Amino acid sequence: GDTEFADMRAAYDALGPAMKARLEGLRVRHSIAYSRQTLGFEFSAEEAKQLPGAEHPLVRTLPRSGRKSLYLASHAAEIVGWNLPEGRLLLRELMEHATQPQFVHRHAWRAGDLVIWDNRATMHRATPFDDATQRRELRRVTTLDIAA
Repeated sequence: GDTEFADMRAAYDALGPAMKARLEGLRVRHSIAYSRQTLGFEFSAEEAKQLPGAEHPLVRTLPRSGRKSLYLASHAAEIVGWNLPEGRLLLRELMEHATQPQFVHRHAWRAGDLVIWDNRATMHRATPFDDATQRRELRRVTTLDIAA
């Protein structure tokens, strides 16, 4: 399978002034339990309790460049302080906006490839693949940005 990377800086930059103002100061609760439930996984109340998630700003400023970036992914469960349907609608609209072709690079993997990206400014996902016939081997390295 390939990997798609969405440039969340460019997606933010392309928003209109009214939308940028609307998003300023909003916080999102991210939850792996939420994203997995949308795929059909089930969690008991006890299991869900063990996966509390985390809150993050919807728009964040990157430390070195000062550029703003959307902080959004499939784990984005709700906008803190908003009613659930309205918040999920906005999150879905932003996800659709950020995954437009002009913001996405699709990498078709070949043996020996090395791809480096900034997780603070991208959203990524694997495309569907047949795990019975295709092997995926990934290694992750995380570095510390002392400016952050």
